[in-house]
Amino acid sequence: MPSNPYRSTGVAILVVVLIFGGLAYAGFRTFERLTATPPPPPGCDAGTAAQNFDLDTGQAAIASTIAGVAARHHLPQQALTIAYATALQESDLENLDYGDRDSVGVFQQRPSQGWGTAAQIENPVYATTRFFDALVAVPKYTKIPIDVAAQDVQHSADGSAYGQYDDVAAEFATAFTTRGGVWCWYQPTATQHADVTATEQDMRATFGALTGTTGRSAKMRFNVRGDEAWTVADWLVTHAQQYEISYVQYAGYEWKATTGSMGWQPDPGQHSPGPVSSGIVAG
Repeated sequence: MPSNPYRSTGVAILVVVLIFGGLAYAGFRTFERLTATPPPPPGCDAGTAAQNFDLDTGQAAIASTIAGVAARHHLPQQALTIAYATALQESDLENLDYGDRDSVGVFQQRPSQGWGTAAQIENPVYATTRFFDALVAVPKYTKIPIDVAAQDVQHSADGSAYGQYDDVAAEFATAFTTRGGVWCWYQPTATQHADVTATEQDMRATFGALTGTTGRSAKMRFNVRGDEAWTVADWLVTHAQQYEISYVQYAGYEWKATTGSMGWQPDPGQHSPGPVSSGIVAG
């Protein structure tokens, strides 16, 4: 039977179309991958809708630790404000392993001046505890100007420098102790699970004993008294990347690592946000 030239031509055209179609699709997928918006680098915000402050996760974690130590010792808001003003001036909320002469840590305390060993001072919980111990010994520290109170603790070369952080420190003192004042973001992996043991160990070091602290699989629940509950929740959020925590829920609100840049959102599992809660849940 003689060959059909039209059929051969049709097959050839179909093959060419399929080849070019495949190449076009592969090119589109490559273009899509190259032009896709990458996830934002991990970070945190603290403040209010009127004024937010950008922090990296290390700064936010230290700030929440300072708030946690203040809560543990039942210190007033002014004590926390003074601590933040001092830490912002001394280290920009960084746990430095260097400084002027032998100064180290977030408050730039000096081993030679009796603050402890360098290793101790570089532990933010220890450094903050020592700072507050010295602060509460200052007469009427809640009534005098912030820079004066800070200088009475630090004995810095220029005590007036602490005063430039009065407003920011006051904002932080509110943000790290109230609902929705702090939020962070990072991209969890598909297989990660919260490190329950390390999380609870470091939380106890910061806050002391937390009533009803439990760990089951990669889920944690903390029953905390109301006046420090949001401080605990913010601590979990700011340490989320370190301990591979993907979500935190409290009082009808939820924070998720993947959408953390949007802040705290109403928890879809709750009928309405509110003060009544069975505890802080994280995992």
